[in-house]
Amino acid sequence: YDEDIIDIVKTIKPSARGELEITSVNEAYLQRQALNVQTLGRGYAWFDTGTHDSLLDATNYIATIERRQGYKIGCVEEIAWRQGWVDNKTLRALAEPLTKSGYGEYLLDLLERG
Repeated sequence: YDEDIIDIVKTIKPSARGELEITSVNEAYLQRQALNVQTLGRGYAWFDTGTHDSLLDATNYIATIERRQGYKIGCVEEIAWRQGWVDNKTLRALAEPLTKSGYGEYLLDLLERG
């Protein structure tokens, strides 16, 4: 979503479930003739996590993918490093305070693997 999202969300009323719905956001963009839709291809997954069970499903999915593939999903430090936005020294500096966690170890392993 673009910078208009904040103004759009302020106008949305909660649904019958008492929640702000992503569909309402999309409808607002459609009414403004500003909706840009892209089909999610292979390798993408969308989860509606509006319930405890669906949030658990999404959590288990991510944990399974990370465990099987050995990569973190949504690791902003890794993304920045792979895109060349941060160098090895910066990635190490970001990782070192987190070395007591699996996350910090993961970041350091990225540097070792190159």
